[in-house]
Amino acid sequence: MSKVGVIMGSKSDLPVMQDAIDILKGFDIEVDVDIVSAHRTPEKLFDYGKHAHTRGFSVVIAGAGGAAHLPGMIASLSPLPVIGVPVKSSNSIDGWDSVLSILQMPGGVPVATVALNGAKNAGILAAQIIGSNDVSVLDKIIAYKEDLKIKVNESAKDL
Repeated sequence: MSKVGVIMGSKSDLPVMQDAIDILKGFDIEVDVDIVSAHRTPEKLFDYGKHAHTRGFSVVIAGAGGAAHLPGMIASLSPLPVIGVPVKSSNSIDGWDSVLSILQMPGGVPVATVALNGAKNAGILAAQIIGSNDVSVLDKIIAYKEDLKIKVNESAKDL
């Protein structure tokens, strides 16, 4: 069974990150949620990043606002794919600082980056990564996308 680590810099990020948690649970993927602050708990960050792959995680989703160092630092320490979720926080510059901090990673340290507050897409992307090697998850993604298509076609009928 695959597992995804969902981490965030502070509890105030949880309302955004809940979308990733919900979508992963909907695909029957085990989720481990934690608060790991790049600036306030650097020792925890280093331990998490260095050992995420030994804890059974397949992917790490890291949400952060403001300077948003968490996703990049985890990516620098972990061999796992990391998906960054820029969070529009109270101390951000309309979210752009978070977006650019996560998006503009140096060569050799990739972080897949979703839209501002785009945790739902982070969850879907994590499931797709897992689905590339797990047919039961892949089948759920195929059904999910088919359902999206049906919903769009149904809404078009209402015009």
